[in-house]
Amino acid sequence: MTIKELAKTVETLSLQVEQLTQTVEKLSTKKGPASTREMTLEDAERIINGDLRSMSHKVAAEKLGLSYGQIYSARGGYTFKGVERIK
Repeated sequence: MTIKELAKTVETLSLQVEQLTQTVEKLSTKKGPASTREMTLEDAERIINGDLRSMSHKVAAEKLGLSYGQIYSARGGYTFKGVERIK
């Protein structure tokens, strides 16, 4: 393979990578905002039993500056296990 052929192959592969990257970005499902801080016990209590209890994970995350995953983990009992759930 000559350098000219190699350069053409690299150019072709670069274009394919760019197209695939764009496709993946379109397919990714972002459920909510990225976290801007760590969740506190007070946040967990509000999410599990308080004023944010009936809100969706995404909306609660946006209000508190937390991620969808942090809200999900607290409500699912994966974190803040000491917070007693009121039925």
